[in-house]
Amino acid sequence: MNQSIIIEKPKQYQDLLEKSKEMGFTMPSDIYIGTLLKTLVASKPSGKFLELGTGIGLSLSWLIQGMDEESKIKSVDNDAALIEVAKLFFEDEDRLELVCDDGGKWLEEYNGDTFDLIFADAWPGKYSHLDKTLGLLKKGGYYVIDDMKKQPNWPEGHEQKANQLIKSIEKRKDITITKMDWSTGLIVAVKK
Repeated sequence: MNQSIIIEKPKQYQDLLEKSKEMGFTMPSDIYIGTLLKTLVASKPSGKFLELGTGIGLSLSWLIQGMDEESKIKSVDNDAALIEVAKLFFEDEDRLELVCDDGGKWLEEYNGDTFDLIFADAWPGKYSHLDKTLGLLKKGGYYVIDDMKKQPNWPEGHEQKANQLIKSIEKRKDITITKMDWSTGLIVAVKK
């Protein structure tokens, strides 16, 4: 098996990569995480999905690629410039709601539907507001976080925060988890 052979890349993917380089965006999501997200989303027909940390939209492109026509996704980021880029690349996508807001504030104020999958790719929903985020997950829903292996762009002290997060997630009784030493390091959890 050769995992580097990626099929069914999203139509925007290459252009998003180029835009990422052009803007000097240094935190793009790994392609392998994208393929996993696409597969997990495809398992939830008519699903409701949440991405915390839109970034440039690379992961979002994979999430949308896996969605059926009845599914909906919200993607939240606090960087207005990145949200504007995402709006350009996904302007025809009526299943998507882009939200420019502080993720922690948005989580504190949100009182809508629960989600079939939450991809927490930002500080809120991962290192803060974890209880609130997992409370928004449907029973049987996926909670996915990446960048759990030491990354070259981590600031000093971040490795300890990541290790604390892993220990916290391991102790939870409301989810079952799989830790994956693959790609940038993943935890995939399912709500019990």
